[in-house]
Amino acid sequence: MAKRIVNKAERNAERYDAKEIGYQLYEDSLNGKRFDRLMPMIVSEQNIILAYRNICKNNGSKTPGTDGKTIVEIQNLPIEMVIKTIRNKLNYYQPKKVRRVEIPKDNGKTRPLGIPSIWDRLIQQCVLQVLEPICEAKFHERNNGFRPYRSTQNAIAQCYKMAQLQNLHFVVDVDITGFFDNIDHSKLIRQLWGLGVQDRKLIMIIKQMLKADILFNDIVITPETGTPQGGILSPLLANVVLNELDWWVANQWEMFKIKEGSTGYEFTKVDNEGNILTIDRTQKWNKLRAKTGLKEMYITRYADDFKIFCRNYATAVKVMKATNLWLAENLHLQTSDEKSGITNLRKNYTTFLGIKFKVVPKGNKWIIRSHMADKSKAKVISKLGSVWKDIKNPSKQSELDKNISLYNAMVMGMHNYYCMATLVSADFAEIAFKITGKSNGMNHNRRCFPIEKQGEMTSKYILEKYGKSKQCRWINGRMIVSVGYIAYKYPKYKRREVNKYVRKYSDAENCISFEVMKYLMENAHFYPTLEMADNALSRYIAQKGKCAVTHNALTVSDMMCEHIKPCKGERNDTYRNLIILSKEVSDLVGEENSNKVSKLLKNLPLTKEMQDKINKLREHRELEMIQFEDYIGTKK
Repeated sequence: MAKRIVNKAERNAERYDAKEIGYQLYEDSLNGKRFDRLMPMIVSEQNIILAYRNICKNNGSKTPGTDGKTIVEIQNLPIEMVIKTIRNKLNYYQPKKVRRVEIPKDNGKTRPLGIPSIWDRLIQQCVLQVLEPICEAKFHERNNGFRPYRSTQNAIAQCYKMAQLQNLHFVVDVDITGFFDNIDHSKLIRQLWGLGVQDRKLIMIIKQMLKADILFNDIVITPETGTPQGGILSPLLANVVLNELDWWVANQWEMFKIKEGSTGYEFTKVDNEGNILTIDRTQKWNKLRAKTGLKEMYITRYADDFKIFCRNYATAVKVMKATNLWLAENLHLQTSDEKSGITNLRKNYTTFLGIKFKVVPKGNKWIIRSHMADKSKAKVISKLGSVWKDIKNPSKQSELDKNISLYNAMVMGMHNYYCMATLVSADFAEIAFKITGKSNGMNHNRRCFPIEKQGEMTSKYILEKYGKSKQCRWINGRMIVSVGYIAYKYPKYKRREVNKYVRKYSDAENCISFEVMKYLMENAHFYPTLEMADNALSRYIAQKGKCAVTHNALTVSDMMCEHIKPCKGERNDTYRNLIILSKEVSDLVGEENSNKVSKLLKNLPLTKEMQDKINKLREHRELEMIQFEDYIGTKK
């Protein structure tokens, strides 16, 4: 018995090292290490279990591939069988056909989406967890797409900084034609090798993934180029391809090495721990301007959508020609002349990620002026208008509650995204008038519930965000969030060192997902009381989107709202009595069967502090305390 407990404890401690392995891979990659033995990490028990858990949390896991299987089939297998199957498949890896579907776009066209089989998705997740920290260390700081701790907000912040603070008012737009479908496989493999991924067996597996047959309308296609959108590994591979572009632009000016070296021309600012906060290259750049004919340029990129900022028009023309030529010669990618161009920000707007911006004079300087893009505004009006019509003409009370929850969730999600436009309040005032400007007429429609100007704000989150608004309205006791009540919020600029795989930043990062928030608001009617629905949302935000016990980020399919002290007789759905947990922790808190407890603990690493929290919750439920050392040992 003693030996069995020790083995389980060792295995559990090994799983604890999943994060530590990520930290170490990132640091080694940063220091230029070559990785020629990655497969043992990929097929390790803790990596496969972590991949399995991540896939289970993914909503797309219930979408079948060409074999018709989903995550449900895998969930019915013992975890030992899953591990054995993954290892066997990777010995002689041959992926199944990828199911291709066409997804409609807003412009009426379609976008191809490739859906691998569920086992291939699980294998791709295993590979991703090992490759991501290695690649993250080599990515440029202004690469913002498909990366942890990076978002559209960071990309817009970089644009504002370059236009307003650096006075770079000429923007080069280059549109890559069919980027994901035209990625050169051989070039991609060489790029991975150059980043230090030099495990030959892993390279062969990635080649097999890229060459996987595609099934579309009963026709089998063998791809010569491209990586399927929809594959778990595809976003990372796309960033690997364009990482070379990021550094090529940076090396033309920003990171250009002068003969005398960096001493005396670059100054670093560090914190108390010696970590570099900023690097001042002003003196170097002044020297380059004075003594060279180099072209000043800076790139910001989100996926395959990028902009290059220049100081004058002549430079912008040369940069545009050079970029088109470089993409064709080095990455074998073609560009669209119709969608590419140069914008003078002092005269015209440029559009990026749903925001259009320019610069306007103020005193002796130029400042940013930005709006929602025209297409984005039209899309918002169309979506909100459709739901508003359903609110105006409800078929029954339950439908009204559901539509109000959906409408509020959509409005708050849109406010959260577009608040980075400086004149967002004017944009949403126009949207509000077009959607709800004639809403008072609802009071004279017998099919409608009357609109009230006063009511109760039961949600703490809504109270904090919209409590001061005089534009809020109530229908049948349910609050309608004001579309026009929004203020500009300066987008966050993140430094390169803020990274998921840097220990200093990983635990402190806010993990709130607006997809989860939207889900909570849209499905408020599923909770026993409206009070519980509102307070669950507030609790989720207060916990920064993390499980109260494990501190892991939560997803829609992996979160439970529980009472700290169970309700006996009278309900207690107050904010103080609610807690948000992951599904596994929630199951453990309420489980009485010792065999099921053992099964849950097998794949759930817990520190002593986490164990104490679980037992505290069990104590409130009058359940027996779990003696964790009897099952798995304890992580100090």
